[in-house]
Amino acid sequence: MLVGIALGVGVGAGQVPWSLPWLSLIALFLAVAAFSTFEKGRPAAWFGGAVGVGYYASTMFWIVEPFLIDVARHGWMAPFALVFLVTGMALFWAFGFGLAARLGRTRPQRVLGLLVTLGLAELARAYVLTGFPWGLLGYIWLDTPIGQLAAFIGPHGLGALALGLVALPLALPNRFLGLWLSGVLLAVSFGVGLAYQATPEIPRATPVRIRLIQPNALQHQKWDPAFAADFFRRQVALTSAPATVPLDLVIWPEASVAFWLDTEPELQKLITASAPANAKTIIGARRFKGQRFYNSMAVLGPLGLSEQVYDKAHLVPMGEYVPFGSVLSRFGIYGLAAEEGGGFSAGAAPRLLDLGKAGKILPLICYEAIFPHLANHRAERPDWLLQITNDAWYGQLAGPQQHLAQARMRAIEQGLALVRVANTGVSAVIGPHGEIRAHLPLGVADFLDADLPGGLPRTIYGRTGDWAVFILLLLGLLGVLTMRRQK
Repeated sequence: MLVGIALGVGVGAGQVPWSLPWLSLIALFLAVAAFSTFEKGRPAAWFGGAVGVGYYASTMFWIVEPFLIDVARHGWMAPFALVFLVTGMALFWAFGFGLAARLGRTRPQRVLGLLVTLGLAELARAYVLTGFPWGLLGYIWLDTPIGQLAAFIGPHGLGALALGLVALPLALPNRFLGLWLSGVLLAVSFGVGLAYQATPEIPRATPVRIRLIQPNALQHQKWDPAFAADFFRRQVALTSAPATVPLDLVIWPEASVAFWLDTEPELQKLITASAPANAKTIIGARRFKGQRFYNSMAVLGPLGLSEQVYDKAHLVPMGEYVPFGSVLSRFGIYGLAAEEGGGFSAGAAPRLLDLGKAGKILPLICYEAIFPHLANHRAERPDWLLQITNDAWYGQLAGPQQHLAQARMRAIEQGLALVRVANTGVSAVIGPHGEIRAHLPLGVADFLDADLPGGLPRTIYGRTGDWAVFILLLLGLLGVLTMRRQK
């Protein structure tokens, strides 16, 4: 069990902020090699769960940060949140390891089975119980040319590729042949990624200049009346700062104002008045309708009132809402960002917002950017992606950086630019190959002016989503079952 946890920590070294994919592959190879010696499902499941515990503990330790914002109210929940999240995610790996051991009569069958079952376990983690695809195995490739293959096979395909590379030397009777094939697969993947990375960007027909506003409002001060007005004035001042090139769009981060949307028309008019005359303004704000509360993104009109509104559709469990919240609130259990026991309500599925000259955008609020499938299978392709977020909840080490990394992967998957506006950073303009064109670092109050990047032709992953990888994994499972029936 201790060896499994240690190897899991090694596999997690490929994730941001460590970004050591080769160490991750070595640890993954050793974990698969150790697993291949298990001939029964139960001990294999325990070992796989231990690997998962090490992996998720080293990747998601930042989960305690939100509970430390208000220690008196939520501090007691921090260790429970870490333990439950890590062990809950590790159960998916335990299932994958245990099932692979039961499917395989021989060592090669077990290794090939793990390639399939662990890939399916990662897919399940992205969808089951609303899904939580944070820290997918495929993200270890982000800062390498192989990461560009996300445009073809998505993050789950990249995870299966990592498993395939370490499985080949262990699955084939001839170890030398397995190593050779693994090397060829690695070289081909690297070469294809380099070739795609060189694909020229399609420039925008009309140049668009945007300004990102990063107020750096600390979470424990954000809603405090003693500070809220100062943060608002800070954002207005950043918006009205002189620009060297005329601006077309100004974007404020998630929940950037303390008042409810459209309840303070004079303040909203002040926001638009501080922006250049012909520039559109987007803000993040909470809004209520009837008895429901929403986390929203609003495009403001010339007079300050909202013209287009998107309500966040994919909410954070235990953050923005709590299942059976009205009951649990009686015991003092609330969502961290909720207004009351029931928390926020989910809006409709993400839809395009028309910004005129700036094109049509797919809005993503905070947590929504970790879900690859939200941008897939659309009849009308957006011109670019916009994420507004408040990463002040997540500290300044792994959480915000991993959130940025996943946003970069969304850009690669869709072949589209992604603009990310974060309250405390990292705010960034990301090109269609996932490269950061310009950014504001963590913990800085400033604005960023940049040209909106162009895009690439619609990607294969943008058309097919996760279905292609899912079908291939099912075919692989069928192949393993067929091998198992043979003597």
